[in-house]
Amino acid sequence: MDLFGGRKTRIDFIGKRRITLAISAVLCLIGLATFVAIAMDRANLGIEFAGGVAVQVDLERPVTLSEARSALEEAGFGNADLQGSEGGTKLIIRVKRSEVPLDETADHIIGALRSGLSGNALTVESTSTIGPTVGQALRRDAVVAIVLSLVGIVLYIAVRFQFRFGVAATLGTVHTVLAVLGVFFLLGKEINLLLVVALLTVAGYSLSDTVVVFDRIRETLARGGRRDLGEVINVSINDVLSRTIVTGTTTLLACISLYIWGGDVLRDFALALTLGILVGTYSSIFVASPILYVWGLPDRQRRPTPAGEPTRPGRRPRVAARESARTR
Repeated sequence: MDLFGGRKTRIDFIGKRRITLAISAVLCLIGLATFVAIAMDRANLGIEFAGGVAVQVDLERPVTLSEARSALEEAGFGNADLQGSEGGTKLIIRVKRSEVPLDETADHIIGALRSGLSGNALTVESTSTIGPTVGQALRRDAVVAIVLSLVGIVLYIAVRFQFRFGVAATLGTVHTVLAVLGVFFLLGKEINLLLVVALLTVAGYSLSDTVVVFDRIRETLARGGRRDLGEVINVSINDVLSRTIVTGTTTLLACISLYIWGGDVLRDFALALTLGILVGTYSSIFVASPILYVWGLPDRQRRPTPAGEPTRPGRRPRVAARESARTR
């Protein structure tokens, strides 16, 4: 179904490039500042990156998270991250690194629960400790994973299209990752491994959306005609705009549902996906495509077809010119 009722849109996306690129530059600066804050331990890092203790216990009778939190607050663990099972008999408590030695922190948490929830038998199922050295290694591995994924994007687009297409697509994807990371930092959300998974997911979504736009740009260039690159890009984006909006809206509905009904554990993950879909769609239209326009294409690709020269749809102008010369 055509979202616009069969009417072709004629939005001048390239004409708005100065405004949109300025907005994107601000978002990227916030994202880069977030990377600096993470490196300096100034961000709200999860225990995977900052170090800490995770304790999983099994209770004889169900308890609410508020009851468990009250017991922990009395022992000085008011900032503990709590996760409960549906039945209320299992609890997972995560506490970030503090002045207390990590091995003693686990004992303090268990003691606080037994004291605050007296009369409710408690069994410790598991305890795990992540020291600061392990946290730094995980932070480094997360950055390496993101960088390698971006390198793979450049290689993939360079093989399928051209190198400059690959660079433009990668910059659009980097913009998506930095924007989502920066928004999470401004909101004070925890930056953990689950967020890294979400960032890699939205990077793939942003790349997929950009490939659709670039593929249409390549098709429009192949048809030739007396149009400059800006007009080619505008026509191409307008051609796939309906598809882009329908795909993004459908995916957004799933992510919003996950955010509302997915529980506390998946809420931040769903928020990152929601932001990533919005920013990824924006990046393919207002970041990657304008960068391609500013960079330009080789003369042989953007040279207008001479008057009277036959050009078949879907054929490159130089191929049509070669066949025309052969017939003459």
